Amino acid sequence: MLSGKAKKRSGLDPLLKIYNREINKRRIEIDHVFGTLKTFKILAERYRNRGKRLGLRFNLIEGIYNLELSKNDL
Repeated sequence: MLSGKAKKRSGLDPLLKIYNREINKRRIEIDHVFGTLKTFKILAERYRNRGKRLGLRFNLIEGIYNLELSKNDL
């Protein structure tokens, strides 16, 4: 595993800069998806209903999100 921190007196290795940039690109995309999904209060707060139904509800929310995502691609 690559170490992503620079030393105090020397800069970050150029290879590590590229590596960190790629990781940060992926991280921000994932954070945006989670932020969008949290508009559904069921995902933003503690789930207090039957555990059996959580999967079903999450699949419905995922379907709505994917539908909206596909509309934006057109």
